[in-house]
Amino acid sequence: MFKIIRKLRKDDRGATAIEYGLIAALVAVAAIGALTALGGSLQNIFTTAQTQLDTANTAANTGAGG
Repeated sequence: MFKIIRKLRKDDRGATAIEYGLIAALVAVAAIGALTALGGSLQNIFTTAQTQLDTANTAANTGAGG
């Protein structure tokens, strides 16, 4: 019985798996934070591009009709 307990105490494979799990969770939290922070900037960039394209399209259609 004591041999089994000693053997289990020396086995650290489970601890390594837990460490990898914690690292993966930390990376996921960092990625979510970075994407959330960039989300507003990307929204502004695409809104500006859409506005410029709409303006150019309107100008082109107005010029082509006359």
